[in-house]
Amino acid sequence: MNKQFFALLLSMAVSSCALAQVSVSQPWVRASVPAAKATGAFMLLKSTRDARLIEVRTSVADAEIHEMVMDGQMMKMHQIAGLDLPAGQEVKLASGGYHIMLMNLKRQMKEGETVPMTLVIQYPDKKTESIAVAVPIKTPTHSAAAH
Repeated sequence: MNKQFFALLLSMAVSSCALAQVSVSQPWVRASVPAAKATGAFMLLKSTRDARLIEVRTSVADAEIHEMVMDGQMMKMHQIAGLDLPAGQEVKLASGGYHIMLMNLKRQMKEGETVPMTLVIQYPDKKTESIAVAVPIKTPTHSAAAH
């Protein structure tokens, strides 16, 4: 392989890494019992510029972006159209707040397995980026704060 070709490949690899605007850390899905039809997915997202999580796709369930809020004395959960990711700020998807709801599960979520997910991010210029993530399934009592 000649040096010019190698340099081109290296520059392309560096360029593609530079294009990634959103980082995903500590992703996990809560394990489910055999008859369960829903569970949650949680993670930390951080964008280098203003962005918005607008969609989540997975082959194992219907996925929606949800928010939990207090309404009087009751905690209520509802779907939201998207989740803002302000530049440079970490956005936490966790129990009791923003999270990804996996509904109509096609199989049991078993600890130790992974769930393939694609996060669709939209930027102010309306361009989108798809981020593929292999999300590990953790025990129902797992807490991201403990790790």
